[in-house]
Amino acid sequence: MKRFALISVSNKEGIVDFAKQLEKFGFTIVSSGGTFRVLKEAGLSTVKVSDITGFPEILDGRVKTLHPKIHGGILADLRKESHKEELEKHGINPFEIVCVNLYPFKETVKKTDNIDQIIENIDIGGPTLLRASAKNFHTVTVVVDPEDYSMVIEEITKNGSVAFELRKELALKAFSHTASYDIAISSFFNRILDKKFPENLFLEFNLENTLRYGENPHQDAAFYSEPDNRKDELPALTQLQGKALSYNNLMDSDAAIDMVREFEEPGCVIVKHANPCGIGRDKDSIHTAFERAHSTDPMSAFGGIIALNRGVDEELASTITKNFVEVVIAPSFTEGAKKVFSKKKNLRLIELPINSEKYPYFNIKRVRGGILLQDADTIKEKKEKWQVVTDVKPDEETMRALEFAWKVVKHVKSNAIVFCRENETLGIGAGQMSRVDSVKIAVMKTSKDLKGSVLASDAFFPFRDSIDEAAKIGVKAIIQPGGSIRDKEVIEAANEHGIAMVFTGIRHFRH
Repeated sequence: MKRFALISVSNKEGIVDFAKQLEKFGFTIVSSGGTFRVLKEAGLSTVKVSDITGFPEILDGRVKTLHPKIHGGILADLRKESHKEELEKHGINPFEIVCVNLYPFKETVKKTDNIDQIIENIDIGGPTLLRASAKNFHTVTVVVDPEDYSMVIEEITKNGSVAFELRKELALKAFSHTASYDIAISSFFNRILDKKFPENLFLEFNLENTLRYGENPHQDAAFYSEPDNRKDELPALTQLQGKALSYNNLMDSDAAIDMVREFEEPGCVIVKHANPCGIGRDKDSIHTAFERAHSTDPMSAFGGIIALNRGVDEELASTITKNFVEVVIAPSFTEGAKKVFSKKKNLRLIELPINSEKYPYFNIKRVRGGILLQDADTIKEKKEKWQVVTDVKPDEETMRALEFAWKVVKHVKSNAIVFCRENETLGIGAGQMSRVDSVKIAVMKTSKDLKGSVLASDAFFPFRDSIDEAAKIGVKAIIQPGGSIRDKEVIEAANEHGIAMVFTGIRHFRH
């Protein structure tokens, strides 16, 4: 029986060599449009699709492969005698290999806003060919990725044909390819129609790697990335040394990176279990920023994740490695720093660009039977809308400390309380069911003098008890959203204690 291969590709990478190899194995190559011209110019004896169908390409090439003599040759199940008889009756040759990739829709969307050009790059015939071939994997080998050409040729060289198991794998790849393509088209139309929360939500993520386990050893886990992630996001990281990143490492690293991006000046964040146990900044020195972050709660910093928004030199590396650390993330490391860290074989060293740019994205939370979707908490607050609601007004230094505390508290799990000075956290109370308990825990955790510090709360105070607790230790100013039915009582408590209080009007719950 003659062997036929249909080739129609947008991405011409490697296609000439692939076709030449197939021709050596006795395949008749059938192709159309630009693919036909490329193969013909390369000296291959290619047959036009229109010569098979007896019908020319029409409508500027929109219609060329949508014909029974093509799809009959793809969809015929050669395990069935009846299908073979029908092919012979209608003069249809079965295709053994179908090699197709699609019009560059995603690439076109990235480079132009011309809707006519974008729409013209929605492939119709290509997905139909791929789906038909993948459906009939018992008979047909479908090839969508140039990376797979050599594997297919190797199979034919060894065995004379492509093995059944590989045909199944390639069918899965083809269906995934068309699914991804349709998601891109759906997303484009949702965007141009300004559908922030579309009626049907399709999400695409690609497997980066499987992980040793999840939060606990009995849980399987994997890391998936978005198709077009940015160069400053986790999938783009470069791991310089250490054990593979675990599920918990990735969760905590993401939290640490998110926090340290709050600062334009040199900043350092130390995270444990997605909560900061210390944050520091300095106008000049990343060394000082680290020291301030670490001194907040040295005990909790043990085994933590450290994120810095400036490069790390040998001196800072030596300071960091005096303690046990799981992960260090920074934009760069000097050769001296790398040498110091290399002595800690298991320490994971991560290079990743870190800047203070905030960009909108969605947070996704899985619940039983569905997902919750929300904007990430990247709101750009207008400080001119903040209100000083007490008799005592914060001076400039105090206001800078309040601004710092407000940047920190939004990253602490609710109920969240932080005590700060202008450039460092002093005490952090996280995740308590009662806000006053968060105050008490923050006080308990600190080894520093809190007199003259400022306090930030992620949500309003429902009672005055937290203000009274803060006054006992000498807090001079408080920043909070306001909005409680007892705001008057809380303000009166602040006035009684001579504490300045600022309302932001913005809540920062984090569950």
